[in-house]
Amino acid sequence: MLALRNLARTAPRSAARLSTKAVRPQPSLLRQTTAFQPAWAAPIPRLTASFHMSARRQDSGVNEELVAKLQSEISMEEDMKEDEDFSANIREYMENSPFKLEDVDGNQEIVLTRTYNDEKISVTFTTADLNNNSPSEELAEDNAMYDDADMDVQSGGANTKGAVSQGRTQDGNIRVAPENSVSPADREELEDDYEDEAQQPGFPAHASIRIERPGKGAIAIEATAQDGDFLIEDLYYFPTPDLADPQTAEQDWARRTLYTGPPFNNLDEDLQLLLEKYLEERGINTRLALFIPDYIDQKEQKEYIRWLNNVKSFVA
Repeated sequence: MLALRNLARTAPRSAARLSTKAVRPQPSLLRQTTAFQPAWAAPIPRLTASFHMSARRQDSGVNEELVAKLQSEISMEEDMKEDEDFSANIREYMENSPFKLEDVDGNQEIVLTRTYNDEKISVTFTTADLNNNSPSEELAEDNAMYDDADMDVQSGGANTKGAVSQGRTQDGNIRVAPENSVSPADREELEDDYEDEAQQPGFPAHASIRIERPGKGAIAIEATAQDGDFLIEDLYYFPTPDLADPQTAEQDWARRTLYTGPPFNNLDEDLQLLLEKYLEERGINTRLALFIPDYIDQKEQKEYIRWLNNVKSFVA
């Protein structure tokens, strides 16, 4: 079939070539004819092909469908009412916090700043932590393992998930005892376990903390806010504040050549505790660790709606 299709496609082209060769005069004949033409004979006009192409934009209706879908997403997001307790917690923290919020519409980074004695403190976090947060591969493998286990205990259409006392009937189905036909979530002895599973931990939010003092340089702390705690990963010291947040290649190179300190976990435990208390006195505490993930969640939804509107405006 493929050979026949190729033959059918090439046949008109071959015919066109043959017809062109048959009509086209030979160059030698043209030279002979021209030699015998009288001087007064008008030259034969040269035929030129004229092509005129006009591409008209074809509207398939995809744009209208895309705009309608974007508007549907926008309406759904705007109709989702914010949790009053959730919003109240954010407002309550900002009203009673020494930090000043710096949040620019369209940017994914948020900065909290304050002064403490002669110190200038900033805490930077981003909505990218929420978008990049995904279940671990280990959790996915565990779910797949449990799915396979559920399939193994099903036979002949009888769902025996969670059953204990079982036996086979004559038709091959698995017999489930009446006391085990109740789903595990409804058993009193397992209610506590399911309640614990329903309480999902909050996502980890990275926070970059900078503390500067005039004439004494700066310290930079990389930490993670999760479940009301700050988990300090690294603590660096820089002789000048510009090295804590380099803006030029020279500053970045100078930073790379410095010894900024060992990993935080390698420090003496008592020293770790004292450094954590040092941060708590400056407002890097449990309340802030709870505020950061909540604000990221709220900020991300606002930016998502803004993004949907921008894409809709571009497509429409």
